[in-house]
Amino acid sequence: MTEKEQLNPFVKLALDIGPLVLFFFANSRPGLFLPLLTPFIPGLAADIQRSGIFVATAVFMVAVLAALIVSYVMIRRLPVMPLVSALIVFVFGGLTLVLHDDTFIKLKPTLIYVLFAAVLFGGLIARKPLLSTVFDSVFNLTEEGWRKLTVRWALFFVAMAILNELVWRTQSTDFWVSFKLFGFMPLTFVFAMAQYPLMKRYHEDQ
Repeated sequence: MTEKEQLNPFVKLALDIGPLVLFFFANSRPGLFLPLLTPFIPGLAADIQRSGIFVATAVFMVAVLAALIVSYVMIRRLPVMPLVSALIVFVFGGLTLVLHDDTFIKLKPTLIYVLFAAVLFGGLIARKPLLSTVFDSVFNLTEEGWRKLTVRWALFFVAMAILNELVWRTQSTDFWVSFKLFGFMPLTFVFAMAQYPLMKRYHEDQ
């Protein structure tokens, strides 16, 4: 049985961060994107007077779709987590644009984090840590190692969901958009790096 082809780590990083960078840039400079988007989404012309978040949402949706297409072209499949995240982006982004209410796009990270945490906790209850299914071809850990790593990531997702709720409900839209790029991404990276000692301790030699 051949191993599944994996994306180059730098390409994967670019596909993950790229849409967020465009989201941030479009929110701060919506006028640059407005001429390209208004033929397809006429309501943006009115929304831009109130907030660039609607332009940023439209740009973000296009960027996420482009990232999925690039991923599929390169490895001929769509990874589960990015696909689920993209579907939620399309649904909540669409609601944001149709209803002209940015609450939906702000709730999107919370829903994704809660969903991922629920799936991981569900796998633990079923005695099948799901991280081992997703990353078994990349990391070789003992059963206890996978269980502990799954618990940590599930709790991390819960914490991130709570953090997103606190930020968007108490801060300005511009602050929340900036925090998505300069807060959530670094926190996720630091947390992932912090798991190295655990993964090293429970590494299983083949």
